[in-house]
Order: sequence, then C-alpha cells, then structure tokens
Amino acid sequence: MIEIIDLSFGYSKKNILLKKLNLSLEKGHIYGLLGKNGAGKSTLLKNISGLAFPFEGKCTVNGKIACKREPSFLQELFFIPEEVHMPSLSTNTFVDRTSHFYPKFDKPYFYKVLSEFDVDPGENLNRLSFGQQKKMMISFGLATNTSLLIMDEPTNGLDIPSKVQFRKVISSALTDERCIIISTHQVRDLDSLIDSLVILHNKKIVLNLPLEAIEEKLFFSAASKADPSNVLYCENNMIGTNTISIKNNEQYGKVDMELLFNAIISGDNQILQHLN
Repeated sequence: MIEIIDLSFGYSKKNILLKKLNLSLEKGHIYGLLGKNGAGKSTLLKNISGLAFPFEGKCTVNGKIACKREPSFLQELFFIPEEVHMPSLSTNTFVDRTSHFYPKFDKPYFYKVLSEFDVDPGENLNRLSFGQQKKMMISFGLATNTSLLIMDEPTNGLDIPSKVQFRKVISSALTDERCIIISTHQVRDLDSLIDSLVILHNKKIVLNLPLEAIEEKLFFSAASKADPSNVLYCENNMIGTNTISIKNNEQYGKVDMELLFNAIISGDNQILQHLN
C-alpha cells in the first residue's frame, strides 16, 4: 500500500524534519501516528499525500510515486488536514461539485454519516463552527471510499459525543481494501479504534507494530500488579504509578499508548530493544 524508502525532507537544509525514514503500511489497518510537537507528523502525511517533495528517497502509494500526484493516485486518496478552510458553499453544493472526482463516492452514505454527526447539509460551510466543518470533512472523506484515508488531528474541535460518534464511524469504515492513518496528540481519542501504532521520533520511525504484537511482549499495569524485576518503565501520576514490564504468559493488559509513547521518547531504549 504505502512504501517509504530512505526518505529525507526539510523546509530548508538547516531544518531537516525527516532523515532516511523508512515505513511500510498495509491495507486493512487503522494506524495511529504519534510524535512530539514539531516531530514532523504533518510533514510525513504531506509527503504521503504528494503535497511535499522529498529531496532524497521516495514514497509510493499503490505503486504510484506520491509527489507526481497523478489523477489515478488522487482519486484513491483523501487527506483531511488539521486546519480546514471551507468555501462559501452549502454542503449540498460542495458535494455536487466535488464528489465526481472520486469514482467510488457514496452519496447516501455521506448524508447518513452527516446526519449522525448532526450537521445541517443546507448550511453555508464557512458559517459552520470549526467542529461542524471537521465533521463535514470527515463524513465526506469516509464517503469517498478511497483506498487511503489520512486524517491529521481529526478530533480537534469535536465535543465528547462527536468523538464517540467519530470512533464508531471510523471503525465501521475500515475494510480489507482500505488503509486509514490518523495523526493525533489526543491519544485517548484513538483508544479502542486503532490496531497499529506508528511513532515518529528523532526524524525517524522508531516503532511500527500492531497493538496485538505489543501486547504479546509488554504488560501495562499499576505498580502494585507488576513484578519489580521485570519493570522497564514507570511513571507517577496523581493516583499512583503506572508501569510497563516484560510480560509473562499469564498476564493480560491493554496497551496504554500514552504511557508507551512517553517511555519511548524518554530516551530509555529498553522498551524498543524488547519490542524489536
């Protein structure tokens, strides 16, 4: 689906954001992309979408070079940026003018999701709130039925009920022929939604694993439930201490993505060494 080989990119030679980056993503998965502020997550998504041009290496999507942005490439990709800028059109007019660029666009499904998000299709788009605009673009992106759907901070601006609805519609939209990438700082918003975790750190991809593969090797728990001799990382909070430890066969614990992310960017390589 997506193959990135030795990709390097920067907005200037003094500001290299991605260096010899390698990444392989497959259809049938919802990937969560995590990284610190300024790590280059949005830049990576723009390279995948062909909106940025690497000065070394290459990125292909479905075998097509991303930066060439050929029509056959564009009709199989939909990118929702963090900031959306809407035209002075009603949703109905926007759909009529734009949907034909996507051969598999499902108009009834679009209006179904839009209704579930409680967005008025007759309202002028640039008069909608930021959250309503985001919900419209998410609905449109899902309805394109492209093989690749990319979302950068999609839950920014959404209220709590809308975030719940977001998780429902995204999980139901995944098929064996679709790859979904979600970049976010709101890790809790991806809970129970993504199935694979990608972490960008120090200009490279340091982790790209299914959650089930992480669960097989690591045990996430409160300190009282962990074997001190197996603890790889611990973090204090207001209600106690959370730990990551080496898993034994009898333990079961859900992956705490936020804790795992903090452990990896802390500079302690024990976690990555154990996973790899």
